Amino acid sequence: MKYALKIILFIFVFFTSSNGVFSLTDYQIKKICKKETRESTCIKDLQLKRSNLQKGSLIEIPVKPFKGN
Repeated sequence: MKYALKIILFIFVFFTSSNGVFSLTDYQIKKICKKETRESTCIKDLQLKRSNLQKGSLIEIPVKPFKGN
């Protein structure tokens, strides 16, 4: 009985998980780049990374620490 439950749960998780990619919108890109010194370069770079991500190629995004209000 335990094995049947584990198999059913595995199949459920396997079929419900999606392989979708959520990319940034133009508004989110502008909001992120607003604090950068070279805003236009930042926007172009993130838009290029977004298009590469949507095409399916791997990208590398540096993680910046979040500073609260």
